[in-house]
Amino acid sequence: MALKLKQLAHVCIFARDVEETRRFYEDVLGMKTVFNFTREGHLFGFYLDAGNRTFVEVFENASAEYSGKNQINHLCLEVEDLEEAVAHIRTQGIEPTAPKKGVDETWQAWIDDPNGVKIELFQYTDASVQFTGGDVEADW
Repeated sequence: MALKLKQLAHVCIFARDVEETRRFYEDVLGMKTVFNFTREGHLFGFYLDAGNRTFVEVFENASAEYSGKNQINHLCLEVEDLEEAVAHIRTQGIEPTAPKKGVDETWQAWIDDPNGVKIELFQYTDASVQFTGGDVEADW
């Protein structure tokens, strides 16, 4: 009997500063805190709603360091309108990469959270291979 997966439940990241991280995900990306993790009255983490029963889980870790060799390469958030998302993020003093169409026929732009976690902002197209299938040749 095969395991029947429904969807990604959450991605967990470490944060050097939980409040700065919360501000980024709430103010820049528009996510809402669902609940907090506390221990002896001290906030040490929280869950953010990423839509459709998916979440980003954040835990305090003052010594967290991120690099291209870390366990989490990036998290990807689907947006309705990439140009609008990029414009909003710029109003928050953050400069995303220019939107470009990937080899999978989806639009993408990139930012980093305050901890250095890479975030891909994603907008599907009618030609997105995620829906049409087939193989694509990577250009990176």
